[in-house]
Amino acid sequence: MIKQILSDKSTKLFLILSGFFIANAMIAEFIGVKIFSLEDTVGIKRLELPLFGSNFSFHLTAGVLLWPVVFIMTDIINEYYGSKGVKFLSYLTVTLIAYSFLMFSGAIGLKPSEYFTIGNDIDNANNAFKGIFGQGLWIIIGSMVAFLIGQVLDVFVFHRIKRVTGEKSIWLRATGSTLISQLVDSFVVLFIAFYIGRRLQEGQGDAWSLKQILVTGTGNYIYKFIVAIVLTPVIYLIHGVIERYLGHEKAAEMKKAAMLD
Repeated sequence: MIKQILSDKSTKLFLILSGFFIANAMIAEFIGVKIFSLEDTVGIKRLELPLFGSNFSFHLTAGVLLWPVVFIMTDIINEYYGSKGVKFLSYLTVTLIAYSFLMFSGAIGLKPSEYFTIGNDIDNANNAFKGIFGQGLWIIIGSMVAFLIGQVLDVFVFHRIKRVTGEKSIWLRATGSTLISQLVDSFVVLFIAFYIGRRLQEGQGDAWSLKQILVTGTGNYIYKFIVAIVLTPVIYLIHGVIERYLGHEKAAEMKKAAMLD
């Protein structure tokens, strides 16, 4: 049975793309707890530009390293497997993320042994473990809701553009759909996690103001916008690899079927 599955190139390709898609989404979710300074990382002076009445610099979640890749993968899967393929993977990914955090909660509840150490001059290993894996409930809810909204919007815009342009302008439907979906995603997660969540759940820190949401969300989106543009050649590279792997006739057949979803 497994030989039959793996001998079919379209099925094997879907498994490879699905694994990469889910892995990137889950890694981005887990590392997103870290906030970093983009300017400090690349060794330049912080911008500190006036924006919405505050000084703006690039303070981003580490998850932005991978989310643009996830949305590019969305467009690749959309191209060959249609909206049903993307939605199936999106729902599966959200389910697995929720399952992962449930397991994290269980692991956090375990009483630590005196042999549990992390090193790196960390005195309390259990608190460090709890701090990294015990993200707030509303951060989890916000990220999953934003992810699903972004995915549905990406699929919708992608197909709308392709119906107008046909097989031409891959860059327009792939990059365009990513830029629009990421605009919504960048603000939804912050609004749910830090504006709504911190007003409903105590012990999560001070609730953010709308100004903080706008400033941080704008920074996240500018970064994602730039990365999406820079990665445009990668989309063509991946398309070329897939076309050679499947064969032009099979690839054309799959893309035609994908538009009928």
